Amino acid sequence: MIGNTLDSTTSISIESSRSTATSDSDVMISVRNVGKMYRLYDRPQDRLKEQLFWRFGKHYGREFWALRDTSFDLKRGERLGIIGRNGAGKSTLLQILAGILAPTLGEVEVRGRIAALLELGSGFNPEFTGRENVYMNGTVLGLSPEELDARYEAIAAFAGIGDFIDQPVKLYSSGMLVRLAFAVSTHVDADILLIDEALAVGDIFFRQKCYKRLDDLQERGTAVVLVSHAMMEVEQFCQQAILVDRGKVLFQGAASEAVKRYYLLEQQDRVQAPVQTQPPVQATTVQDSGDDVWPLPEAFLDISGVAQVSNGWARCIGVAVCDSQGRPCSAFQQGETASFFYEFELLQDIEVPVGGLIIQNDKGVLTHGKSTLEYGTKVPNLVAQGSRLRFRQDIALEIMIGAYSFEVGLATISLYDYENRTHYTHPQLSSKIVRMCHLPAAGQFTVMFRRNGTPVQLLHHGVANLPGECRVTLKSSNTASSIREAI
Repeated sequence: MIGNTLDSTTSISIESSRSTATSDSDVMISVRNVGKMYRLYDRPQDRLKEQLFWRFGKHYGREFWALRDTSFDLKRGERLGIIGRNGAGKSTLLQILAGILAPTLGEVEVRGRIAALLELGSGFNPEFTGRENVYMNGTVLGLSPEELDARYEAIAAFAGIGDFIDQPVKLYSSGMLVRLAFAVSTHVDADILLIDEALAVGDIFFRQKCYKRLDDLQERGTAVVLVSHAMMEVEQFCQQAILVDRGKVLFQGAASEAVKRYYLLEQQDRVQAPVQTQPPVQATTVQDSGDDVWPLPEAFLDISGVAQVSNGWARCIGVAVCDSQGRPCSAFQQGETASFFYEFELLQDIEVPVGGLIIQNDKGVLTHGKSTLEYGTKVPNLVAQGSRLRFRQDIALEIMIGAYSFEVGLATISLYDYENRTHYTHPQLSSKIVRMCHLPAAGQFTVMFRRNGTPVQLLHHGVANLPGECRVTLKSSNTASSIREAI
């Protein structure tokens, strides 16, 4: 039988301690201090008064800034994510980039042809057939009839909607609409592609085809801007991301860090700092049994320059990667066990801690992620401010050959929710967890071919090993031979 995928364990102990330069020619979009203001009116007549008397300096509505003080550059071949809660200003920014909206303040400079997938079916005439819409959209994007003739078959084949291509678009399902819109937008040699949640509509097979197509476009130098609420897709697809909230840019940088900051932002409305009260239950602790080896100080990575996304309740003070003998290690043979050590200092009293680790490959694909909740690790139910939480997570690296990065994080959950965790669905349980401190780029390691292996050198193909077995049965050919001889 093949070994279990990422066969791994974790342990936890608690200690108390109260005492490349890019030329300007590669910039496809330059946004400088852009803002978009709308005027809101309490009464319909105020809107009319505004239209009549604004030129005399009189205003009857109040200002609402959907976007303010936004600046960034998008370079050739880059993939930028724009994330934020509903109403944050993401779609407003995308429409400004597409030229649909004019900014109230600031400047936007665009170099090259832009193709946009914004609202579902936008840009399509519902009375026209799919074929007619292909030619109409292609013409709008600057292609000649001859160029469209040459590309039409490729567009129709990618959309994969069959004979519906000659039916009015108003008869299409949402999936058919996005198939045709994506096919057109990615076959017009655009220099910049803008996508607003469009891919969320397609089925799994079409989505795989879309991301493969986007990878091909990136290799050709196409810049992509993706607005999405699917945080995992943003992390895996985008190199950089912008976090927008209430019209303001809160963070701009690595996509993984932007996503972690989004999670902190999302939990602000439902989380308040714990009130200092007497503990309602007897506190339990987890003591170090002495079996676990904690690495020497020189084994720990330098995390002084590593970003820590925190709500202020904890900070990471140590991260190390070791082999099964406890020695510092950054290269492992496929199937070897890596020991990840990470330590957090508590800056706030909490109840049940949750520690965990995520591994991503060089393409940003989440290869493995697991926390003390999934392991069922024994944890304390109350941790005092000033204490340190130490985690050791052992993982069998039965994953594909290549380079990997890893993240570590600490969260907390109330004792009540922890004791009732088996009764919650995954989304319900996730909503109970308070993220405290996360290192989106804690460290990296490499997985290599095994020097010697049984039965062969490579354990498996693909991202990860999976438990299972393969059986072979030999059916005797005697019966078939007897039939042939009788004939």
